[in-house]
Amino acid sequence: MNRDLHAEEAQAAWGWASKGEPRWPAQIAILAAIALYFVLPAKLIEHLGPRWLAPALEGALSLVLIIVSPQRITRESPGIRVAAIVLIGLINLVNAVSLGELIHALLYRTAALPGRQLIIASVPIWLTNVIVFGLWYWELDRGGPAKRLRSDHRRPDFLFPQMSVPGSAEPGWTPGFVDYLYTSFTNATAFSPTDTMPLTPWAKTLMALQSTASLLTVALVVSRAVNILA
Repeated sequence: MNRDLHAEEAQAAWGWASKGEPRWPAQIAILAAIALYFVLPAKLIEHLGPRWLAPALEGALSLVLIIVSPQRITRESPGIRVAAIVLIGLINLVNAVSLGELIHALLYRTAALPGRQLIIASVPIWLTNVIVFGLWYWELDRGGPAKRLRSDHRRPDFLFPQMSVPGSAEPGWTPGFVDYLYTSFTNATAFSPTDTMPLTPWAKTLMALQSTASLLTVALVVSRAVNILA
């Protein structure tokens, strides 16, 4: 009985692996992060060079990934994986610099950036924080979206409810980008894991960093809003 069940799960996992995971949800998220960058005030991103530089680099790397794997991710060469990680790291770096400038402006009340403009600017920074950590979780869990669909993937970095509740998902189920984006969103709003638990040190570290960034953004913006209303 158990042998038949394991055979069925292995066959289902092989079916998922042969189909691959669709790339378009992650690509939409990357395009959204690039669009949110253009909403930020120029004063917050002036240390990043010309306004077009960061989006151009992100767009170029994203285009490479689309050309190599336009529809579904069935395999991933070391070079492509490095390009994907560099792309996510670049988005993360740009958003971290923007967050640092926002915190500095909120604490020292920079005259060039009115309080209301700073509060509005915090929204795209917070949303980008959700997107970029969702991309990190998606790209790194079990070795990446290509290896995750194989039966010989490494041990999970996240424990999803579907992995611990029998019958809650089809055999061979693996998390997709939307699952990781939802995990990122709940972690950014609750400042801690909710239904999906981090299992490995790097997963716990990333979730802690995301919670810290989200908490700083929300706490400082709320305090500044109170001062403006007062």
